[in-house]
This record gives sequence, structure tokens and C-alpha cells, in this order.
Amino acid sequence: MIVALIIACEVGFWVLLALGLAVRYLLKWRRTSVVLLLCEPVLELVLFVVTAIDLKNGAEPSWEHGLAALYIGFTVAYGHYTIRWLDGHAAHRLAGAPPPAKPPRYGRARARHEAKLWLRAVYGGAVALALLQLAVWYVGDSGDVSSLRSFQWVALRTVGIYGLIALSYTIWPRRRPPGSALPARDPEHVPDVLVRRPGKDEEQVR
Repeated sequence: MIVALIIACEVGFWVLLALGLAVRYLLKWRRTSVVLLLCEPVLELVLFVVTAIDLKNGAEPSWEHGLAALYIGFTVAYGHYTIRWLDGHAAHRLAGAPPPAKPPRYGRARARHEAKLWLRAVYGGAVALALLQLAVWYVGDSGDVSSLRSFQWVALRTVGIYGLIALSYTIWPRRRPPGSALPARDPEHVPDVLVRRPGKDEEQVR
């Protein structure tokens, strides 16, 4: 049941995201789109509550509960980032906004970009570890928590491997090919149209 719910939450995430962006840029219903996008965290809350109830009802801790904790952790860390990235592309294609900048590919800018993404992985791993530890304490000595402990190590290994990959961009930075153009703007400054008020030019477009 937990695995089916994880799949349902993942599908629901993309459905709500698609609906929110379509309502925002095709129907021009800004407030409705905000409500739809704010429903995204509810999916993780439902998964957390169902997982807790499953353990409370005497279910033996298993890999399904560990997978649920990892899913919640990394969705919390990368969910808003993904929404902002797709919102920038939707604003460009559907509302005439400038195209979002691509991630940097070379030098220190790429290293900083990878480091920021890794910090999100650290955040997601910390959330997953905390949820797994709460489950371990909840089960106590009355059940087998080895599967939960193993997923804690999975979270730590994932963050560690990602950290080594991010560090490699600092130690061995990719060099810009001769004659290639510099980026037009800092890709880290993605317009957050979810929260800011549009300017005069955007009002004319919308």
C-alpha cells in the first residue's frame, strides 16, 4: 500500500503542477493557480500520516516505510526548485516572458551551481534521516527496525556520493572552449513568478 501511495503522490505532484501552470498562463487565474500549487505539500503530508498510521496499527517496519521517508525528504528539498524551474519555462512559452537561463556549464559558476544543488540534497537527506529516526523511536524495542536503519545509510550514501560529484567540479572545473560566449545573466536568479508581482511590461503581456 505504501508503494502505491508513493506512486500516487508522484503522479499527483506532476498533475497539480501541470494544472497550476495551465490555469496561471492559459486561463489567467493567478489565485487559483497558487491554490493548486500550494496543494503540493499536502501530498507529502498525506504520505507521512498514512505511513505513521500503518506503523501504529502494528505493521512490521519494512523497506516501504524507508522508501516513503526518502521520498518525502527529497521532495521537500527539490519540490519548490522544480516548480520554479518549470514555471520559468511556462512563463516563457505561454506568456512571452524572457527564456530562463540555462545552468552554467563551466568554471566556478558550474561549481557553485552544483554545490547549491548538493546543499538541497543535504537538506533532503536530513529530513529523511529525521523521519526514519522518529520511526525507529516509535517502534522501539518491540519490532525489527533494521530496514529503517538501512535506509538511513542509503540516505547518507546518496548525499555523500552527490557531494563527491559536486566537489569534482571544484577540483577539476570544466574549462570554457575558446571563442564561446559568456552567459547573458546569472542562472541562479530565476524569476520567481510564483511570489513576485508582475511589472508593467508583464501586465501588458497578461
